[in-house]
Amino acid sequence: MKDNSTDEMSFLDHLEDLRWHLIRSVMAILLTGSVAFLAKDFIFDQVLFGPKKVDFFTYDLLCNISNLIGFDDSFCINEMPFRIQSRTMSGQFSAHIWMSVTAGFILSFPYVIYQFWSFVSPGLYENEKSNAKGFIFISSFLFFLGVLFGYYIVTPLSINFLGSYSVSTQIFNDFDLDSYVGLVRASVIASGLIFELPIIVYFLTKIGLVTPELMIKYRKFALIIVLTLSAIITPPDVASQIIVAIPIVILYQISIYISRFVLKKENQSVVK
Repeated sequence: MKDNSTDEMSFLDHLEDLRWHLIRSVMAILLTGSVAFLAKDFIFDQVLFGPKKVDFFTYDLLCNISNLIGFDDSFCINEMPFRIQSRTMSGQFSAHIWMSVTAGFILSFPYVIYQFWSFVSPGLYENEKSNAKGFIFISSFLFFLGVLFGYYIVTPLSINFLGSYSVSTQIFNDFDLDSYVGLVRASVIASGLIFELPIIVYFLTKIGLVTPELMIKYRKFALIIVLTLSAIITPPDVASQIIVAIPIVILYQISIYISRFVLKKENQSVVK
């Protein structure tokens, strides 16, 4: 049964409760972001600029795969024909701040999810509250999996394509620091949030906005949206779009099973 204490709280009480959950989440992000701010050398030289190096893990993997299947050095990368520069007075400091905040959000994501669960859990049934640990673990796992996918797949594919693309030999690519940081940040955060699709579908099914039949009916449209999204966040080549689209399609199919499972559980509870 649900917690009756939620019935005694007014709308303003709920807003106050939400405010404190948001404050605690922001404080956690700022705290971990401060640690990331102090670890500037590692965050920038090893993490942020990692995909800019020719010996990055993804590039080595693609090179080894191409050699294995007989394409010689077709997918091997020998150079990154571009430079990164800061052309504004506050460019480097601004990039430092925003990368620290981004790192803070990623590292504190499990705590942020815990705060979200703490806010919504009073309105859930007792058996649903017992799933808190599983919810936090699965949500965090999917988010971190998405972040890794964005960092090791989406980011290097985008950097390699856009960094080596040229319309004329007379033009040399000098990318602004904010542009490079923005690409990495958007690829990583967007991928992490996209991988939360099963969790989103779970809650939408709980409140009756999504059903398995609805998701199956509009699966073709969802596939078009996925391919469009893949085209936006990756270089405009078919291989990159397929690489990004495959896990999203798999997540969509998993979400259908999750929606079906939720409705089955609710129907069983109604029968009892």
